[in-house]
Amino acid sequence: MSLSSCVTRTRVVTKPATQVNLVKKAPRHYKIVKVKGKRYYFWNGNHYKKTRRGYVIVRV
Repeated sequence: MSLSSCVTRTRVVTKPATQVNLVKKAPRHYKIVKVKGKRYYFWNGNHYKKTRRGYVIVRV
């Protein structure tokens, strides 16, 4: 009979929070792009996704 435990300690690694670029209002000359059925907004060389608070840069 062994009195040792089978439990091992795990190490939790957390990533630092990433900075989110939020744009409150889209400019006049944006384009709507659909990728895999989802709608994205394109302007200034970046793709954005619409949220309740504004537009957030995403990778497509």
